[in-house]
Amino acid sequence: MENPVDKITQSPLLPRYLEEIQVFWHKEEGRRKQFYKEMDDRKVEFINGEIYFQSPVKLQHNEAGKFLLRLIDIFVESSQLGFVGYEKMLISLTRNDYEPDICFWNKDKSIDFKRKQMQFPAPDLVVEILSESTEQIDRGVKFEDYAQHNIAEYWIVDAENQTIEQYVLESGNYALKHKAKNQEIIFCQVLKGFDIPAIAVFDKVENVIVLKKLLSKQE
Repeated sequence: MENPVDKITQSPLLPRYLEEIQVFWHKEEGRRKQFYKEMDDRKVEFINGEIYFQSPVKLQHNEAGKFLLRLIDIFVESSQLGFVGYEKMLISLTRNDYEPDICFWNKDKSIDFKRKQMQFPAPDLVVEILSESTEQIDRGVKFEDYAQHNIAEYWIVDAENQTIEQYVLESGNYALKHKAKNQEIIFCQVLKGFDIPAIAVFDKVENVIVLKKLLSKQE
């Protein structure tokens, strides 16, 4: 596939393209600064120059997020591995700002976090729970952007079909490590020892069973 950058650099119109890109970038940076000033309690993201407000989620989405957060947070806190964020943590990457459903930073990154901090660097693990309004973004620009910022592991949770897709970074791009459902185990690469069956993210009883197992390992 031809590299679009090569096509531009070989064109006699390169100076004009550069000028137009600089004007475009300056305007986008202005919108981003305004975005920071106007942020409020709503779940909102800044993606490729546009502001995206998130709609309320379905119960199944909320439960999946709650169940997985409970497992990850207990596992991380019990061994003091780092910091786990949920929903309203603003991840500021080179161009875009995201609020993932769940994210984890290791201790080396999170040790310097401040109590009143509102913007955060790229995590080590990101989890996005699909909804009809966000699936295209989660599988599109976020998928590419998270990889380009060396986020080592990315989980896409489908609460409707009760599956978890686990992607790991390989040579700068995400590769599907496992797509799990029911009792199939996902072995987290970033959190060694955090091995859970997919069903624990979707079923309350199974969630409690796995939670107890995780806690027993820490005793």
